[in-house]
Amino acid sequence: MRNNLRVAFFPDSYLEVNGAAMTCQRLTEYAKRKDYPFLCIYAGPKTEVVQDGSVTYLALKRSPASISLDEDLAYDPLFQRHTNRVLRQLLTFKPDVLHITGVNDVSIVGAYLGWKLQIPIVGSWHTNVHEFAAHRLKKLLRFLPRAAVGKIAGFAERKIMDGAVLYYKMPKVLLAPNQELIDLLGQGTGRRALMMTRGVDTDKFSPEKRTVNDGIFRLGFVGRLRAEKSVRLLVDIERELIKQGRANFEFLIVGEGNEREYLEKHLVHGKITGFLDGEQLSEAYANMDVFIFPSETDAFGNVTQEAFASGVPAIVTDQGGPKFIVTPNETGFVTKNLEEFVKYVTLLIDEPERLSKMKILSRERAMSQSWDAVFEGVYDAYRIAYEMREGKPKS
Repeated sequence: MRNNLRVAFFPDSYLEVNGAAMTCQRLTEYAKRKDYPFLCIYAGPKTEVVQDGSVTYLALKRSPASISLDEDLAYDPLFQRHTNRVLRQLLTFKPDVLHITGVNDVSIVGAYLGWKLQIPIVGSWHTNVHEFAAHRLKKLLRFLPRAAVGKIAGFAERKIMDGAVLYYKMPKVLLAPNQELIDLLGQGTGRRALMMTRGVDTDKFSPEKRTVNDGIFRLGFVGRLRAEKSVRLLVDIERELIKQGRANFEFLIVGEGNEREYLEKHLVHGKITGFLDGEQLSEAYANMDVFIFPSETDAFGNVTQEAFASGVPAIVTDQGGPKFIVTPNETGFVTKNLEEFVKYVTLLIDEPERLSKMKILSRERAMSQSWDAVFEGVYDAYRIAYEMREGKPKS
């Protein structure tokens, strides 16, 4: 088997501003730094081919018929018009393995051509699309009785997951960010499923970037301000803190989305910065005292690790991927409901020594998460898929 496999990569999110896109960009950068032959095919502002070291980029422009799924996410029902262009690029590049990352226009073209050309496929799971869609549906159906909304959303979530499992039967090897999804995908598809966690840049995100020391306790959130992130819980937490007579705190919220108006209207002690990047984002994280992440739909939660790297412990829900990152009583807390969120926030406000210890442990945890180790594991998955193509027995 070749030492440096030729990989064709079809990321479902690449130029967008989210954790999945950031991970895909870092994988491409890793291949370039290692001088591995790598073809990255993604949706871009214009159709073009660019060569940068060992990496070939093929950007494909979406049509005016594209459907907006979020502020920066879209689906083009006419994207298959690029199929022949992609086919020519694949025949030129001659990949050993093809990597898809989700159910979207880019990856569907990749999966089809991988099947047609008999190229072994590796599939990675980055977004809990079933839970994402269910939360959106709940918001749209708020005018119905709560019980009815729950049943409809639950049915939709199950059916979407069933469809996703069928799609993920095409790859020979699957990658998922937590054990819960590994078990779910492995059992549902009958395929080998492996762990693909996330790394974090501990130079970019660091406690040393803190710029405030005014005695105000800052509760932070970073992410899209959308229904599926359950950001309205931040208002509920504040309401309970105010009931306790607390006033020396502030919510520092970084992000954009259609829930921003609701948060601005209802938060008394809130500062919403909008989207931040670079040094501004690093400083925002470091200026937080505790990270509040109420989302139940994230498969991993890159922002939680970025908070850890900044020396900020996290309070998360017991649903979704972030609960696998947090070590209770060391790097944060895992909660079942609003009452527990409030309980742990007040605990950290009232016990600064405990908070200081958790800040240190959070930073130490982040320091152990290397991106290179993550991507070495991805290339191990590529090798397994390639060996299966060669007819070697499964390990």
